[in-house]
Amino acid sequence: MKLRPHHLMCTQGYGGKGYDKSFVENMNYITNVIKNDKNAIIELVFSTDDICKSCPNMKGLNLCNTNNKVKSIDNKVIKYFNLEEKKYNYHEIVNFIKENITEEIMDDICSLCEWYSISNCKNVMCNKNKDKK
Repeated sequence: MKLRPHHLMCTQGYGGKGYDKSFVENMNYITNVIKNDKNAIIELVFSTDDICKSCPNMKGLNLCNTNNKVKSIDNKVIKYFNLEEKKYNYHEIVNFIKENITEEIMDDICSLCEWYSISNCKNVMCNKNKDKK
């Protein structure tokens, strides 16, 4: 399964909503597979991925209607968590991000996302940090 950097976070906060039926069905499939397999290996790609392939905003390989925004979000995830294009255990990399994210980092990464205000991403990703305060 190929995922772009910000989709590591999106798959955690995903709540069954999306751009259209095809996107939701694909996202449901992907999140079910990776969340239910403790040994799930993902290939982190700095381009379009298996979620993008069903997005109506995708125009082609590494290109979508909101390319600048999406690449900016990906680049922030890459920078904050020192990620590389390679294979990761999905649960290990998500747990690493959760352990190192703060609400401020989350806001910086995701504030431009149209789904951020209606998703559960922040609660899921920052829950551990909220408990520390």
